[in-house]
Amino acid sequence: MRSLTPQPLTADAFAPFGEVIEASERAEVIPINYGWTTRFHDLADVEVGEGRAIISLFRSTPLTPLVLKIFERHPLGSQAFMPLQGRPYLVAVAPRGDFDPAAVRLFQAAPHQGVNYARGVWHHFLLAQEAESDFLVVDREGPGDNLDEVTLAEADWIAVRP
Repeated sequence: MRSLTPQPLTADAFAPFGEVIEASERAEVIPINYGWTTRFHDLADVEVGEGRAIISLFRSTPLTPLVLKIFERHPLGSQAFMPLQGRPYLVAVAPRGDFDPAAVRLFQAAPHQGVNYARGVWHHFLLAQEAESDFLVVDREGPGDNLDEVTLAEADWIAVRP
């Protein structure tokens, strides 16, 4: 079994897979509400194709043991996750196209960072850490099959190292 150690989640490292959602110097900063609010503008490209954007809450329980066995992708739209309880989480992704377990990358997301998986990017389901955690999710609702899953052969399972 292959093992991976998470690397820090940065906008540059994650760019092949989508966008990191965070208040940072990379964002267009716009003062609004008479200067009482700062808008970090246009942080992610929400792709919905023929559908519509929806907002949901997902509640995720930490995976034990921490072994990656299943990946999914959404061919018709993007999917964004923003943590709501100030807890870190893991992000496991692989490039678009045919799934290649050797191409999986693992990121450690800080409690203030969200991610937007681009349309067609392979990713593991939510990987909460520390405790059950809620995430605000923006994704696509609409016609067509927007979920592909792959179950890894046991030889391709990925153990997550601390």
